[in-house]
This record gives sequence, structure tokens and C-alpha cells, in this order.
Amino acid sequence: MADVTRPRRLAAVLAAAALPLLVAPPAHAAPPAGACHDPEPAHPTVAAQPWAQQTLSPERAWPHSRGAGVLVAVVDSGVDADHPQLNRPGKVLPGRDFYLAGALPGAFDCVSHGTGVAGIVGADPVPGIGFHGVAPDAALLPVRISDRDVGDQGESLRIDPQVVANGIRYAADQGAKVINLSLAGHDDFPVIRDAVTYAVARDALVVAAAGNAQKDTSGELPSYPAAYPGVLGVGAVDIDGARLAGSQIGPYVDIVAPGAKVLTTTRAGGHAYVDGTSFAAPFVSGTAALVRSAWPELSAAQVTQRLLATATPARGGRGSHAFGAGIVDPYRAVTDGLDPAKPALLPAFVPQPPDRARLAQAERERDTAATAKWLAVGVGGAVVVAGLVAVVVPRGRRRRWRPGWAAPVPVEPAAAEPPEQVFLV
Repeated sequence: MADVTRPRRLAAVLAAAALPLLVAPPAHAAPPAGACHDPEPAHPTVAAQPWAQQTLSPERAWPHSRGAGVLVAVVDSGVDADHPQLNRPGKVLPGRDFYLAGALPGAFDCVSHGTGVAGIVGADPVPGIGFHGVAPDAALLPVRISDRDVGDQGESLRIDPQVVANGIRYAADQGAKVINLSLAGHDDFPVIRDAVTYAVARDALVVAAAGNAQKDTSGELPSYPAAYPGVLGVGAVDIDGARLAGSQIGPYVDIVAPGAKVLTTTRAGGHAYVDGTSFAAPFVSGTAALVRSAWPELSAAQVTQRLLATATPARGGRGSHAFGAGIVDPYRAVTDGLDPAKPALLPAFVPQPPDRARLAQAERERDTAATAKWLAVGVGGAVVVAGLVAVVVPRGRRRRWRPGWAAPVPVEPAAAEPPEQVFLV
């Protein structure tokens, strides 16, 4: 998403939109009239299974946890709750819009950024579509703090730090166990720092994108809120496990996740391929939801330790400022040590008394077999002797028992050796 700094003036948009919005809040996810500066057009659906889902394979953890009972706050551009993979009743809560004036919900989106983040966290699997979220049974709380992620010229838009802080505090007050912040900036704003501290003190696991401003690897850039205490900072990798160009480097990078050409949900029901640490962060947030559902007794800090301890080693080695602990692993994060109880003691071995009758029977069978063997040998030997007698005795009588002599061997003439010869070789 955009950098966090002073707001842009949108007085014209707000003046045109505020009155009808206050009078008739929307009942569904369609943007209210005048709420979107330039709504992103619909995207087609994509059936292919994306590489990130193939690599992380979060469904392996689903027999143990699907994220049920965990509320994940998406502090972003809103969430299109009408998307077919997000419209199951109870999945996307109404939330709140802190960007526009009035008591508006956050369950609409003008640019798809927040919808894409929410989809990676918890989109339902549906037949014929390869994409799905990491924790499909988690509840999503949309907290809208911006209407766009980039400006008309492609520049990153600035977001009011107070609006971001209000959104974070609201998410913590609503009981969010995971708060996803797919936003980053170079400045340390006390109001956001205090809001993060507020959320962490309420046992919310705050996950933040590391940022996409890295030009080369010669230096390290600051990044907030990823660098705040208690925040889990997320960098991005591509399909080959290499750092995504632009994914920032620094001590705030605790872990990495897919962030290059990852597929996700868009507003108005479609899908799109996206890049950036903004979309790596929700893979970690979804995994945190799986863990918090499977291990509800763990604190946010303990869940963080578990995510880092079970990460897959990455290219930079463990603890590098580019890759952190490695690539998030949903299956290991949920299942490692799933049964914490010690194995039960085996009962003491008690030898059974021998079966005398069975042993005696076995001894008789062995004796019978040995007797039969020797009888067979004796009979065979007698047959051989009788055969020899039948042949030798008649011949001896005919010769009157005189010894016989073998015929002399004829003497062969000496072979004539050929003369020495010379061969061409």
C-alpha cells in the first residue's frame, strides 16, 4: 500500500459524498455513491492454482486448523465482501471506514488492495478455482483507511497517520487476534507507534509489510510500522525463493513469504496477479490465524516465536536482514508438537509361565522328524550298496576275480613345428 505520512486533500470528494453516505449507509459491499475516486474495473476469474498456494500448501494444516474462532483485521483500502470467495455469511464483518466521514462500514473496496490482502488471508476454496486463502474459517474485519493505493501518475499516496492509528486501535478494541498492516513508510510517527503498542498490549499479533522501496543491497532503509516492538515484519520472495526486487532489507524483516506474481482476489469478483510485500504479509497473517486457532492458549509473542521457529530456511541464512528466519510454513507452524502431552508409561513386563504341554509336543515332533530323517538316509544307503553288489559280483565271477588291465594309450607322433614367420601388423 502507500507510504504513511501526511494526508492528501480530498475535500471535493468528501463534500460530494458525505451527505448521502450519512443518510443511507450501504447494506452490502458495493461502494456507496461518490465514495470511490476512480474505482478499479472488474478482473476476470483465474482458474489455475497459483505457485504460492502450491509452495506453501496451507491446506495440509486444515485437518488440524482452518482458523476458526480467530478475527483477523485488514487495515487497508476496505474489503469487497461480495466477492464469491469472501461472501460466506459471517466471513467478512461490516468493519468500519476511518477514511471517509460518517459511520460507514469498511466492507467495500475501490482499488482491490484490501480485497487482495483479505483473500490471501482467508478466501474460501471454491470448485474450479485454484486460488484460496490460508485460513478460510477465520473471520475478517475490514478497517478502511484509504481509498487508493497509488495516484493518477502511479505515485504512492500518503495516508494520514492519525487515520492509520485510529484503525489499529479500533481493530484491537474489536478483539482482533491478528492485525494485518500492508503499509510501510520511512518515518516514525508517535501516533502510530502508540496505536501499535496499544494493540500489542491487548494480545493482538501485528503483522506489517517490510516495504518495497529497496533500490539495491548496498544499504538498509527504515520501515515503520514493521520496525516497532512487537510487530512481525514480512519481506517478499519470488517463485525461486529469491528476494523480490524492492523488498526492503533491515533488522525489521522477521520472516518472508511469497510476494512476486501471487494471485489473489479483486473487487467485483475477479482475480489478479500482484507484487509486493503488501501481499506477502497476509500469508503470514493467515498462518498466524491458523496457529491461534489450533493453539488458543498461546500469546501473540509465543505465536510469533512459533512462526519464526518453524520457518523454512531461505537463501540468506537464518536471521539475515533480507530473509529473516526464512519462509513461513503454515503446516509446520500448526503441527509441530501438536500433542504436547508426554507419552504414557508402558506397563511393567510380566513374563508368562511356559506351556509345558506345548513344549513337550514340540520336542516329540522334533524327535520324530530326526528319526524319519535318519531312516531315510539308511534306506537310501542300503539301496546304493545293493546296486553296487548287483553290478560288481557278476563281473567278478566272470573274470574269476582276476584283476583287469586297461588298454594301453596309443603314442601320438610328435607334431611338426612350423618355421618362424613374419606378419604385418
